[in-house]
Amino acid sequence: MTEGKIIKGIAGFYYVHTPDNQVYECKAKGIFRKENIKPLVGDNVRLQILDPEEKTGNITEILERKNELIRPAVANIDQALVIFAAVSPKPNFYLLDKFLVSMEYRQVETVICFNKRDLAGEGWLRELACRYEHCGHEALFTSAKKEQGREELLALLAHKTTAVAGPSGVGKSSLINLLAPGTDMETGAISEKIERGRHTTRHSQLIHIADTTYIMDTPGFSSLYVDRILPEELKAYFREFAPYENCRFLGCSHTHEPGCGVKEAVEQGKISPGRYENYVAMYQELKEIKRY
Repeated sequence: MTEGKIIKGIAGFYYVHTPDNQVYECKAKGIFRKENIKPLVGDNVRLQILDPEEKTGNITEILERKNELIRPAVANIDQALVIFAAVSPKPNFYLLDKFLVSMEYRQVETVICFNKRDLAGEGWLRELACRYEHCGHEALFTSAKKEQGREELLALLAHKTTAVAGPSGVGKSSLINLLAPGTDMETGAISEKIERGRHTTRHSQLIHIADTTYIMDTPGFSSLYVDRILPEELKAYFREFAPYENCRFLGCSHTHEPGCGVKEAVEQGKISPGRYENYVAMYQELKEIKRY
C-alpha cells in the first residue's frame, strides 16, 4: 500500500502520482460506487499496487478532502490562478470579477495573471494594475511568448496545488508549458474573426512541477455562475468595499441608497469604478433569479 495524488481521470481510470515520482493507472474499488463517492482530480488516495512494472493499481481509500469544487470537479485546491490576456483578446472584466466572487464564495485564494504583456502598452498595463490593486488579490503580468514573469509566477505556486483557469485564447496552455517544460500541452490559435480561442483542454489534469508543487489545468470557460449567493451577500465578496461601509443605512446594498460610503469611495477614486459597475450588474442579476 502506498499514497499518492490523482492527477488525471479519464473513462473510469485514475492516474495517481506517488512521492517517488511514479504514475500508476488505477481503478477505483466498487465500494466507492456503492457509497456514491467519485474520486476527483486532486484527491489524495491510498492505492494497492497490482503490477510495479506495468504501473497499475487499485485505489482503496480517498483521504479527507481539504475542499471540493463542483465546476471544475476538483479537490484539495490551495489557490486559483486566473489567466486573462492583457490584450488580444481584451479582458472580459465582468467574467473576471465573477470568477473572483466565485472563488471568494468557495474560500479559495486567487491570483490574477494578465498574459501577453509584450503586446500591451505601458499605460494600459498601469490601468489594469490600478483596477485590481485594492481588491485583495495579487495581480501579475506575464508573457509566455517572451518568457517574462516566469520566476515570479513559480514563486507564487511553490508548494501549493493551484487550479489554473481562464477563457480560451489567452495563452493559458502556453503559459503552463513555460512553467512545466516538457508538458507539451496542445495550444490553440486565436480565431482572427471572433478573437476567441478554441477549447484545447478536454480534461482537468494535475501537472507535477516540483516537490509538492502542482498546477491543475481546467477546461476553458466562457461563463461562470454565482447564483448560490444572495444579492445582499454579494458585497462581502468585494474586499475593497469593507473600509468604506460607513453608510447611512444599515444593510445598505451600495447600489441606490443615499449616504453610501462605498459610492462615495468610488467617486473619490478609492474603489475602481469598473469593479463597482460590475458589482451593481451582478447584484441586479442575482435579484432577478427566482428562488424557490
